[in-house]
Amino acid sequence: MQRWRWYLVLGLALALFLFSGGVVRLYTDWLWFGEVGYQAVFETMLFAKILLGLLVGAVVFLFFYGNLLWASRYRAQPHLRLVEDHRFTIPNREALHPIMKYLILGAALFFGSVSGLSGAGQWREWLLFRNPVPFGLPDPIFSHDLGFYVFTLPFIGYLQGIAISSVLLTALLVGLLYLFYEGFQVRPGGVFLDRRPRLHLAILAALFLALKGGGYWLDAFDLLFERRGVVFGVGYADLYGRIPFLRAAAFVSLLAAAAVLWFGWRGGSWRLPAGAVALLVVVSVGGGSIYPEILQRFRVVPNEVVLESPFLEHNIRLTRFGYGLGQIEEREFPALDNLTKRDIARNDATIKNVRLWDHQPLLATYRQLQQIRTYYDFVDVDNDRYVINGEYRQVMLSPRELNYRNLPSRIWINEHLTYTHGYGVTLGPVSRITKEGLPEFFFKDIPPVSSIGLKVARPEVYYGEIANDYVFVNTRAQEFDYPYGDENKFAHYQGKGGVPVASSFRRGLLAARFGTIKILLSQDITAESRVLFNRNVMERAQTVAPFLRFDRDPYLVVSPEGRLVWFLDAYTLSRRVPYSEATRGMGNYIRNAVKVLIDAYDGTVDLYVSDPADPVIRAYQQIFPGLFKPLGEMPEGLRAHVRYPIDLFQLQARLYALYHMENPQTFYNKEDLWQIPKKGEQEMEPYYTIMRLPGEKREEYILLFPFTPSKRDNLSAWLAARADGDQYGKLVAYVFPKAKLVFGPRQIDARIDQDAQISQQITLWSQRGSKVIRGSLLVIPIEQSLLYIQPLYLAAEASGALPELRRVIVAYGNQVAMEENLEAALDRIFGEGAAVRKPEIAEAPGIAPKAVGLADLARKAQEIYQRAQKAVRDGNWAAYGEEMRRLEETLREMARVK
Repeated sequence: MQRWRWYLVLGLALALFLFSGGVVRLYTDWLWFGEVGYQAVFETMLFAKILLGLLVGAVVFLFFYGNLLWASRYRAQPHLRLVEDHRFTIPNREALHPIMKYLILGAALFFGSVSGLSGAGQWREWLLFRNPVPFGLPDPIFSHDLGFYVFTLPFIGYLQGIAISSVLLTALLVGLLYLFYEGFQVRPGGVFLDRRPRLHLAILAALFLALKGGGYWLDAFDLLFERRGVVFGVGYADLYGRIPFLRAAAFVSLLAAAAVLWFGWRGGSWRLPAGAVALLVVVSVGGGSIYPEILQRFRVVPNEVVLESPFLEHNIRLTRFGYGLGQIEEREFPALDNLTKRDIARNDATIKNVRLWDHQPLLATYRQLQQIRTYYDFVDVDNDRYVINGEYRQVMLSPRELNYRNLPSRIWINEHLTYTHGYGVTLGPVSRITKEGLPEFFFKDIPPVSSIGLKVARPEVYYGEIANDYVFVNTRAQEFDYPYGDENKFAHYQGKGGVPVASSFRRGLLAARFGTIKILLSQDITAESRVLFNRNVMERAQTVAPFLRFDRDPYLVVSPEGRLVWFLDAYTLSRRVPYSEATRGMGNYIRNAVKVLIDAYDGTVDLYVSDPADPVIRAYQQIFPGLFKPLGEMPEGLRAHVRYPIDLFQLQARLYALYHMENPQTFYNKEDLWQIPKKGEQEMEPYYTIMRLPGEKREEYILLFPFTPSKRDNLSAWLAARADGDQYGKLVAYVFPKAKLVFGPRQIDARIDQDAQISQQITLWSQRGSKVIRGSLLVIPIEQSLLYIQPLYLAAEASGALPELRRVIVAYGNQVAMEENLEAALDRIFGEGAAVRKPEIAEAPGIAPKAVGLADLARKAQEIYQRAQKAVRDGNWAAYGEEMRRLEETLREMARVK
């Protein structure tokens, strides 16, 4: 009867596991990987987890169970039972003895299961351990290839850790069992052990000491990844103090293990094993901490720059390698003050692509002008470049995604059957504005309207940044496509995305996966329906390749065929490169090795290797054959939109601010330390622009970041990441002369604030219900000089305000100008005609231009003047300033009318 109950409990537990998510999720994940074409990847990861989990769990279980079972079979000898002092005996021994074997089995199963789960979590380390790729670069201390530290050492360290913890825990439980069975007794006169418990515990103690010795040996390698003093990695005190004593401790551990074994076998005095263990403590503590500290304080610190210089060289060289800083080419940039209007005209393409629209004001404007319905939303604005009407143009674009939180009725049918996708994209140039201060649109409205040659043929966004968990398509319910006036248009999904429902059994599994019985009960879902899940593009990419780290900013591209495609930058990381300084959360080695493309309609996922020289991605290519494609196989129309990732560039810039110094003495003294410039209290962010680098023949798309000297505000250098064609991935640092003052962002901000005209206008706008938003201050290199450009936006203080781009400030040398547009500001500084093209001003969206006569303008001026006077009488100075601005514009128009 008891056995029947035991089987019943096991059966119920298994059923609960099967239907509570374990196997259900596993099977539906397998179906999903089949949808994206990477079932082999899923099977490789699953097999690695199961195999490693079973191996580790089985070994730990057998080790626990074997030792505990052996200890439980011990029975005390008669002479031990004659002890008169029973103060330390265990009560109720007879009651526990019948169930002891079950307790032992349960404990072994528990610890084996926990260890198995721990082992399964090491599947990446195990796969990399089995597929190492050499770096071709040895570490400077132990002369091992860096691949040993990246691929081999992490898994060895895990095995050593799980082994030593298992032995320690087993020894503790075995000791308790022998205490239970009176194999040793604690009496006032001491501890008395029988021969068998003594030998068994000695074997476990010796094994622990041997493993501890292995740990000491591995600890010497770990010194390469730690900071002590001025060096990240092994320093002088480590090389001549800690490492020799760690090696000695490993040897003493083996001696102590042998001494403990001898005592366990022969018995006798405790002095030999106790002395060996005491010697180990002295060597490990005294040699591992005390002696190196004395060496550091009295030998190294007085001569630090001399003694640590060779180790600083290793630190600098390998940190530059770890973060790809060694590829940065340094060039001189004289920062001349001889820029002319002819230079401005020659760099017209650069001027035309200055980004006047910041992300946040533009995002707010997109939401106000192009959201169309409350259930749509613009999550982010992406920066990219296209050839438009024969010109290379920088643009800002944002997809119109469906925000399920804003649906008019959030019932299950609406969220998962009816409203399934967003629709369309908004795209416009970075520098063009309307007369009302609003952005111009190349793509706008629903259905999409294009004013350029590029069209959007497939505007549906089923996969995006704010998609919900899952939707069903091709159901009996009408699938909403887009609003059209007072009516709605409906769609039928024609893509290849989604897992087919196929059968009632699979439908039941999907209901269990998503935790709702409505999937089973719905009459709208048929066998021909498909379920789309993992629709968030970031989660989708991470599910396919969980061993990669992804950039925080996916961006959307309109392909030449008119499809919407998401681009994600993926990184390979490691924290095991010797001497390379670690960054929290990132490690000390990073490569932008993969570009991931996800179709917004089909959900197809393609991974392209962008850095084939990276040993880590080469290892993953061996592990997952067929997952990655060469970058050359990416369609040419999409490859033109590959860009250098911001996260990586920011990380490299922060480290380059220190590690551009390659001389150890200069590095030690931080003589030429740079920092990220600040605008107010916030650090500047890198920005994309199209410009012609000094010495180059044509404009290109780059990512740019300036530097200032530490604790100073003037500029010291700027770093550019190139992104076009064969130049992709090349980094160039332009360094300013140290003897010349080049204004930094804070200094330019201060000069703008000190300009009487600008300050007065900003103060006037900021009164009563309006606020001025100062945009990003852009540092734009032109020829051998620098221009500083900052847009000004005006918005109401009320929520939902519509920011308008009202002025553009340009600073050059000692001159500052604020005008209605960039071209006028340049003309004011460099003279009429500096900007050879017409101002980047477009008509307001949906308003057709018409001819305006002098009489019309005079009437308009009179009306504006009257409104301005009324604002003065009402005390509304913000409105007065706005009306005076309009009057100024009207008078200028009158001057141009002939």
